[in-house]
Amino acid sequence: MSVVWYECKVKYRKTDETGGQKVLTEPYLVDALSYTEAEKRINEEMAAYISEEFKITNIKVANYAEIHPFENTDRWFKSKVSLIAYDEESGKERKTSMYMLIQANDVREAYDNTIHVMKNSMGEYSIPAISESPIMDVFPYFSGEEGESEMLERFNALKASKPEKAEAEIVDHMEFETAEEE
Repeated sequence: MSVVWYECKVKYRKTDETGGQKVLTEPYLVDALSYTEAEKRINEEMAAYISEEFKITNIKVANYAEIHPFENTDRWFKSKVSLIAYDEESGKERKTSMYMLIQANDVREAYDNTIHVMKNSMGEYSIPAISESPIMDVFPYFSGEEGESEMLERFNALKASKPEKAEAEIVDHMEFETAEEE
């Protein structure tokens, strides 16, 4: 059975460092069989993180073929991978695109992680686009059957691991580039 991911938007009030409150709406992914189960699961997962009241504002099927967490990363990136197949009847190449959610610290690392994930693929492929995803966290479903507890522990350990670099070392020039940096 294939995995169906649901993107759930959760609206809640967050208290910042200064004591002020602001309302946030953030997307999360859950693995579920239906919209009803997705709503139930996101309620359970968010109750563990948010002590105050929260509201689920939207649930939709996410268009991700695969989800790949990596160690020492803190953001999720959407990688578009185009699989290239040769059609012998028409003599033309056909491209089929799929989206993967890859965990990384920046776009370059997301590209490297996508290459790592695709290294065992038999066919040709290209990676036409990688962009940072707004997804805050991913909650896969594990039934508790034998062997799955190890998978759950590994997934959560990968997802929760922090980047090795200190925050002070990370310089992000993407938002505010100056003429000297270009």
